Amino acid sequence: MTRTLFPRTPILNGNNVAATRKDIRAYFLSTFNRYEQLFETLVNEKSYQLKPIALRHPLIFYFGHTATFFINKLLLAGLLNERINPKFEAMFAVGVDEMSWDDLNDAHYDWPSSTEVKHYRYQVREVIDALIQTAPLTLPIDWSHPWWAIIMCIEHERIHLETSSVLIRQQALELVQPHAVWKACAHSGDAPQNELVKIPEGKVYLDKKENAAEYGWDNEYGLHEAHIAEFQASRYLVSNSEFLDFVEDGGYAQDTLWGDEGLQWKNYAEATHPTFWVRKGDAWWLRLMTEEITMPWDWPTEVNYHEAKAFCRWKAQRTGLAVRLPSEDEWYRLYDFSGVADVANGKIAASNIHLDHAASPCPVTNFRHGELYDVTGNVWQWTETPIYPFSGFAVHPWYDDFTTPTFDGRHNLIKGGSWISSGNETLHSARYAFRRHFFQHAGFRYVVADNLASVPASHYETDKLISEYAEFHYGDSYFGVANFPKTLADIAITAIKGKPARKALDLGCASGRATFELARHFDHVTGIDFSVRLIDSGIQMADKGELLYTLIDEGQLLSYKARTLANMGLDKVREKVEFLQGDACNLKPILTNYDLILAANLIDRLYSPKKFLSSVHERLNIGGILLIASPYTWLEEHTRREEWIGGFKQSAENFTTLDGLKEQLGQHFRLIAAPVDVPFVIRETRRKFQHSLSEVTLWERIS
Repeated sequence: MTRTLFPRTPILNGNNVAATRKDIRAYFLSTFNRYEQLFETLVNEKSYQLKPIALRHPLIFYFGHTATFFINKLLLAGLLNERINPKFEAMFAVGVDEMSWDDLNDAHYDWPSSTEVKHYRYQVREVIDALIQTAPLTLPIDWSHPWWAIIMCIEHERIHLETSSVLIRQQALELVQPHAVWKACAHSGDAPQNELVKIPEGKVYLDKKENAAEYGWDNEYGLHEAHIAEFQASRYLVSNSEFLDFVEDGGYAQDTLWGDEGLQWKNYAEATHPTFWVRKGDAWWLRLMTEEITMPWDWPTEVNYHEAKAFCRWKAQRTGLAVRLPSEDEWYRLYDFSGVADVANGKIAASNIHLDHAASPCPVTNFRHGELYDVTGNVWQWTETPIYPFSGFAVHPWYDDFTTPTFDGRHNLIKGGSWISSGNETLHSARYAFRRHFFQHAGFRYVVADNLASVPASHYETDKLISEYAEFHYGDSYFGVANFPKTLADIAITAIKGKPARKALDLGCASGRATFELARHFDHVTGIDFSVRLIDSGIQMADKGELLYTLIDEGQLLSYKARTLANMGLDKVREKVEFLQGDACNLKPILTNYDLILAANLIDRLYSPKKFLSSVHERLNIGGILLIASPYTWLEEHTRREEWIGGFKQSAENFTTLDGLKEQLGQHFRLIAAPVDVPFVIRETRRKFQHSLSEVTLWERIS
């Protein structure tokens, strides 16, 4: 009988449109179906509504999140024009990692039932399936192609197939149940004695192009070269048996093995053994996704980075060898040395990967790769390398916060994939990173090497756009033009005098200067922007009071800037601000009851300014003030022509954006002052600047 394999990531640079369309449809449907089968392991509604761990949403969020991601991203890419459920598409949009802009406060959410989300997922399936079958398609598909967004959404759901399986594994055992699709490996035996294998010196060369055959995330692209000296690596992944020696030798009680960050986690978690180990009397058991089994000692141990690092320190002390975790580059040498390759389409993987073998790890002796075992598959492998951008790195405009928030020195790369990793996750080029205290289906192997390969790092923001905005908000004034965000905040504060000043909303806050300035007068200010990359500057300012970035002077010559809230007289308002990611056209319901809303240089960059203007009154208290500032630079790359609210001929007469604002806002607002032009200057290089005027209008809500 022919075995049905979980489809591999599709080839995007072929020349047969019908075949590619068929492959992408199969890839979508199989992924969407398998994701729903994962949640069939939940016993009842309580399983969906209870958090598996404190730092995550309830599982109902993840059930809905991947479906809303399709709608939100395909709207952004212009492949869809209508929402299905705006409430869901705001509620389920953000909150998958413990980042500063994630809102994990349960009081802010009225989670729907699993039945409601299942119905929503059915609607999404129908819409996306129809889109794939009917939308125009040309080949090849590269990352500027509209269909790139479709593959992005499918690969995103495959990531969550894995991360949600970890959360289900962390859910209370009585809230999950076995499932025919998710059968664990049934084999275990004696664990092998680990030993070291010599890995010869060699080169690492990575240079994935935007026209590569398969989909890639932004961090995979760019050039990276390195020469790696000879080192030794453990033949096997560290098994449960090998890790038991560390546990029984009191490794969790020896604080000197853990380092500052690891010790902080260990003490907080009160960890005395791996999180998925369960003590029953004198015996150890292992928690899998939906069951507990007697400990399979020859399976790979599953731990976070801190536990793996502590083991390596313990091993070094016991052996006198320079034992540590491998770097990312050293893992690539293991890959080349072992002769493994990407999972082939139509062939069973030669690793415990891609759901080809079991819904769990298996013995570390099952899959030989040259002189090593499990170079890929079984469990992910922690490395010593915090993720960083390759030379030539660029963000994708449809998902600008996939990687950049992790360039913080706190997210370490994991390599090789696990039993459930599929699609892009299984590729040689894949680069995934997690916080060091996180749990995935991850373990480790160790290496012996004298010198750890250096890790590229920069504490200065070097992204050109982000740096320009940082300077625009917090930097110098040019040509006698006052700081634009501060000027707008001052206008808003003057307009609100004599009115309540409890809450303000800075929509399109970008790097956040106006958010801080408004906090001089308001009790609390929320800054919201669609771009996580931009609000990260505000988050850094709120957390540290300082922002470091570089500016281009000319060519490759740079200036290094350090800006502080203290120097701007804003240090005392840090506790009054918060920054969140959000879509101004589809804000979360919790964002209401504001006394002031500032929308600076926003409306001509929205995909639907009419939606924003028709509902903004719902966010504002009666008598509250709406300040809109815009240069009215309408461009179809941001806003479809039919969505413009002005800047065109109507009935043979000029119809300005101010005319459009009056038309859109007239039912609920009155214009309380004559419009004024406020200049602003954005520095590009030492000798190139943008000088613009933004028209400022002030509106009072009257109904």
